[in-house]
Amino acid sequence: MAKREPMSETQARGVRYAREREGHLTWLDTFSGTALGVLAVASGIYTYLGVSSLLDDNGAMSAFAAIAYSVAVSVGIFVFWSYLLRLFPAVRTARARMGLLGAMGLGSLAIIAMSSWLNAAALAGSAAVEQHLAETVQDYQGALERTHEIALSAQGLERDVARVRQSFEDLSEQEAAGSLSGLAGRGAVFRVLRQKSAELSGLEAQIATQTPLVDDAFAEGNQILSRMRALTVEPGPVEARSVEFSEQAVRLAGLITRLRQLSVAPLVERAAQDLAASVVLPELDGSNPEQRGAQGATITSVLEVLAQRAATLERAAQAVQAMPPAADSTYTPISSADAVILYARNFVPSWAGAIAIDLLPVVLVLILAITQGAIRSGREGAAVEDTLTLAELRAALAAVRDVDAAMQDSPAHMRPSEDAPAPREETQGQVTPIKST
Repeated sequence: MAKREPMSETQARGVRYAREREGHLTWLDTFSGTALGVLAVASGIYTYLGVSSLLDDNGAMSAFAAIAYSVAVSVGIFVFWSYLLRLFPAVRTARARMGLLGAMGLGSLAIIAMSSWLNAAALAGSAAVEQHLAETVQDYQGALERTHEIALSAQGLERDVARVRQSFEDLSEQEAAGSLSGLAGRGAVFRVLRQKSAELSGLEAQIATQTPLVDDAFAEGNQILSRMRALTVEPGPVEARSVEFSEQAVRLAGLITRLRQLSVAPLVERAAQDLAASVVLPELDGSNPEQRGAQGATITSVLEVLAQRAATLERAAQAVQAMPPAADSTYTPISSADAVILYARNFVPSWAGAIAIDLLPVVLVLILAITQGAIRSGREGAAVEDTLTLAELRAALAAVRDVDAAMQDSPAHMRPSEDAPAPREETQGQVTPIKST
């Protein structure tokens, strides 16, 4: 029999390191299952909280359904990672490892889909709903300010109306002095000018009555916005605050609509169109044909000026109406889970924690795989008897003694004959007879 060469120093060092790593793994194995169970239970608890926020009914059946779902998640996470912790480090071929990596990826996605987003909802659900309320307040504030801006621009048309009215009053005074038609007094031309001046004066007064209404509506809108802002940061359950917030949002939406209706721009546009179209021409009261001709010519000029001023006023009103209106703002109640998804970018730490509690075992799987690979590498090239520890050697000797004792106590016909070949032990490519002691 060929004599086996002793191990080299490198092989001996590798075997020693492999034994050391095996000792560490043996110690870590004592609590790895418990740690994995704690992680699975913690994930299940947060999953229960997330599921509870999605269920509208608070009855016993809903609670049972949430518990059943969270228990299923905990069991699934524990079983899935237990499989990988045992199987992934044990496989050796690249094909098998790639297959298990693919299975681990699919399983991780499934865990995120069924658990992690609910964990995030439990961790940051209330904050996400408050974020949704704050975003809604900003939208409503922008809509209120824009509508108020358009209403104020419409109220600014009062100055344009006053300017046109004043121009007709000045012309009527000139006509009374005889500077237009050449006939002093309050004749036909004077009455036409006064007629249009009175119409514009009535329109101006009507616009002025809208100013307090616009101011009051804007002040009330700011009060509602102030209450809505307070609801976003008040202590207490966010669900109860969302109910009052919804009521305030409905009030504010109605007020914005009312403020939009207070705009006088359409009224000024119609008045400007009627200003030149509806003229009641008085009877010419000149004492002779020359005076009546002068009055007619003056009235024609007045009508031309009237058409020009009306067109200017109409364009001003149309410019106000052409201003882009405020975007429609509508508050939509949202669940904590949906809010976490909608505002995920604002809650990255919560999402990271929710996913980490489910996928932390990935790191454990990789650590075990690397360690097992290092152990196999350290044992490579060493014979079986060289890798035996003292405890394993003692156990093997005790087993041999037990076998010998059992054979001696057995009947004679069951004992092996002395001429029978001795049993042999196979050790890594060579066969060594087992000698009884």
